[in-house]
Amino acid sequence: MRILLWHVHGSWTTSFVQGSHTYLLPVLPDRGEDGRGRARTWDWPGNAVEVTPGELRGTDVDLVLLQRPHEIGLAERWLGRRPGRDVPVVYLEHSTPLGGVPDSVHPAAGLPGATLVHVTHFNRLFWDAGATPTAVIEHGIIDPGPLYTGEEARAAVVINEPLRRGRVTGTDLLPHFARAAPLDVFGMGTAGLAGHLGLPGERCRSRELDQGELHRAMARRRVYVHPFRWTSLGLSLLEAMYLGMPVVALDTTETSEAVPPDAGVVSNRPEVLAEAVRAFTADPEHARAVGRRARAAAATRYGVERFLDDWDRLTKEVTR
Repeated sequence: MRILLWHVHGSWTTSFVQGSHTYLLPVLPDRGEDGRGRARTWDWPGNAVEVTPGELRGTDVDLVLLQRPHEIGLAERWLGRRPGRDVPVVYLEHSTPLGGVPDSVHPAAGLPGATLVHVTHFNRLFWDAGATPTAVIEHGIIDPGPLYTGEEARAAVVINEPLRRGRVTGTDLLPHFARAAPLDVFGMGTAGLAGHLGLPGERCRSRELDQGELHRAMARRRVYVHPFRWTSLGLSLLEAMYLGMPVVALDTTETSEAVPPDAGVVSNRPEVLAEAVRAFTADPEHARAVGRRARAAAATRYGVERFLDDWDRLTKEVTR
């Protein structure tokens, strides 16, 4: 099967292109948001193929996988076919609604012939899809291996653009956690974070790393902290669990579904979370034992094989 999709979410796409299909990825000369093509910091297989808009016009496509509203128009112009009418279409929604909760109407509501797929049950509950059929296919994580050592008595945090996203990502909570343990914040747009938060550099260090380096760096920290208030289930949380890290997370959106009680501490009480960070940092053996359970939980629910099987079933249903 030939599936057209845009390279929007690198981690998610890395798992998706591990399947048995041919994945057509639009590429433009500037490799901007509508034409990134293949990933440059992830290892993708050969069946993830770059195609220009000109090449798409003469290419048979079995399924269009949309992830942003304007891709409907791009697909129609570049393919010369209407998604949902001339070619089967699935709209994948990665995120929670950004405003008007709980009355947010999804862009795919009423899109002819579309099936709307969410990555969490929470997201499906909170988006209004109207009469559009919906499904949930939970994340699938490529196993990075049990890399956890916890050798550094610090907490790892992964946030992209923490200054811009602010309260959504819990950036304002970082000083609270930094009093419990020194933080290493990884992600894009983290430069200058400590100064912005008024924290000494040693209490809050920040770096941007590629995926392979990131996993190794996370695994050297004693505990993973997930301060997100309002976002879809973060892949970094699941990756931390897969690495064998104990996790401390806000009890928001889908987090309590993903983190069993014996795999970390989940709460909406900052003082409870801070105490958990202190406890894990102070007790390496306890942290290691909880991390082993976190890894087992992630492997059971979020394995890439289950993820690909779920997508295969759905694509067969919508293309038959």
